[in-house]
Amino acid sequence: MKSITLFWDWILYNDQTLRNLRNEKPAVQKMFIYWLDKHLHNYCEQLESILMFPASVNESIQLVISASGNPEYFDQVTILIENAPKLRNWKFVAFIQPSQSIDEMEAGLDKPYVFKDIELKASELKFMPCQYEDVKKIDIIVYLKKFTVHCTNKNLLHLVFIILQDLVGEKSFVEHINFVEIGLSIEKTNHSTMYLYELQHYLDSLNERNRA
Repeated sequence: MKSITLFWDWILYNDQTLRNLRNEKPAVQKMFIYWLDKHLHNYCEQLESILMFPASVNESIQLVISASGNPEYFDQVTILIENAPKLRNWKFVAFIQPSQSIDEMEAGLDKPYVFKDIELKASELKFMPCQYEDVKKIDIIVYLKKFTVHCTNKNLLHLVFIILQDLVGEKSFVEHINFVEIGLSIEKTNHSTMYLYELQHYLDSLNERNRA
């Protein structure tokens, strides 16, 4: 419990600077992100933090604590958030939550995900489910618009995992997705595919059928 208390005490002490962090110089941003991760990893090395700044000054800043999709550390995430202080202008969130920008994706107006040397738009990805009878988890094949550009990139699968967790939520991803494979380009597949942003709707429909 001591490491949990120290983590939240550090947040409380640096409340104002953290809320204004995107307006600070890059060196200051880097330093505070380092210490945020340092205090979090003193509690549990496998957890990650995500700061989400609001579009309006009247909205709360969000601090998301993630287990990076590893169910072995879900309890640690839950315990940490349960001990979070009640702090004005802050929202502390357990796990990456499902995206609320599906309408933007449908219109192709979504911002690209950038991870190291690779950039992908969720609206340009499609998937094909490999469905099995009476199972809670499915395998999926994800198709890229520009497969030949990214096929040899070692960061490709990692970025696809990030996008999937953002679309359906971290816990839902672990509970319902068993295996992810990167397929050939969308133009080269003859299979029936769906847009990746439709995955949550597909999973909901599958769960309904399984409960019937």
